[in-house]
Amino acid sequence: MGDTTMKKALIIGGGIAGPVTAMALQRAGLEPIVCEAYQEAAAEQIGAYLTVAVNGLSALSLIDAHHVVTETGHPTGTMAFATSAGKHITDLPLGGVLPDGTITHSAKRRDLYRAFNLEAARRGVRYEYGKRLVDAAPTPDGGVLASFADGSTMTADLLIGADGIRSRTREIIDPTAPKAHYLGMYGLGGFVTDRALHAELGLRPGIYNMIFGKKVFFGYLVSPEGEIWWFANVPRPQALTPEESATTTPARFREQLVELLSADKGPAARIAAGTPDETFVPGFNQFDMPTVRTWHNDTMVIVGDAAHAVAASSGQGVSMAVEDAVTLAICLRDIPDTADAFAAFENRRRDRVERVVKHGADTSGDKATNGAGRWVVRQLTPFFLKRAAKAGIGSLNWMFDHRISWDAR
Repeated sequence: MGDTTMKKALIIGGGIAGPVTAMALQRAGLEPIVCEAYQEAAAEQIGAYLTVAVNGLSALSLIDAHHVVTETGHPTGTMAFATSAGKHITDLPLGGVLPDGTITHSAKRRDLYRAFNLEAARRGVRYEYGKRLVDAAPTPDGGVLASFADGSTMTADLLIGADGIRSRTREIIDPTAPKAHYLGMYGLGGFVTDRALHAELGLRPGIYNMIFGKKVFFGYLVSPEGEIWWFANVPRPQALTPEESATTTPARFREQLVELLSADKGPAARIAAGTPDETFVPGFNQFDMPTVRTWHNDTMVIVGDAAHAVAASSGQGVSMAVEDAVTLAICLRDIPDTADAFAAFENRRRDRVERVVKHGADTSGDKATNGAGRWVVRQLTPFFLKRAAKAGIGSLNWMFDHRISWDAR
């Protein structure tokens, strides 16, 4: 085992990848410091809720952090699909079952961000707020010097970019690295706080419902408390501009969405219309990452969305970040040379994450279609879903059954 006792690691980003990486490194014997650009943990991120699949929960259990998800969210182990005419197609499992009976969970994004950061802080992980990374460079003694927008600097033995799809760390490591790829649609979401609506509509709690509508892909679930959580994927060839995102009110986004959803039968339009402004998540562009050829140099490495952002439709964004965190910690624990440890980490992760990225891109491509192409997809979808239901979860075993061993060197 490598001597990591005194190694200090700067972790850029306090979303989910940041605190989970910090906890994993701490368990591996390193001293992590989370540097967050905002003045408090990044709990106000765009998006409604997140899914943590069983492979991610399994990885979290290796650092005794799976309870953060199970206590914050609730089980969502089944997906139910319906046509735009409101006809039920089939149910599919959303991942398998862990030995202790745990299944895939969903949690509000804001709650999950806060919970992971609170858990890391409870374990003694140091946080530095208001630290937006500007640059980083090697030091003569083989470490790294990080410079921040507030004029301060910090030194460490290594730096880990957990700073998301617009990663500054990725740009520093490779100025020619690709930018995020727009998926041809924007997202909306929200929470219906009227607990009576789900009963009125006859919705089943704990089921992830998916509707491939004539104009919009719509998904929703009912929490154990009766609150309806939902998202929508709206095709659009051009990304929303920053000005559009900033100036379009929740009421206007809701009005536009309800009009689009009115082409379908079923509860989607009622759910969107019943979402109050204060719990309506305005439009946000959806992205994934093209292949990032360079993940690391001798003292810096990127993890999670910074290295391989996956489409939201994969349901694997959090789980991939968690797997990264645990795998990187094991490599740094066992390999004394930092650069060699980073290379081993990439070697163990690249093929898997790129396969997941491709899977997400394939499923997102259908949702972004319009016109005749969308009509064709809608006609074929029931056939393929019923065939998938007969096969069970088998076709996606490669994704959900992935397990990491903390004890294997």
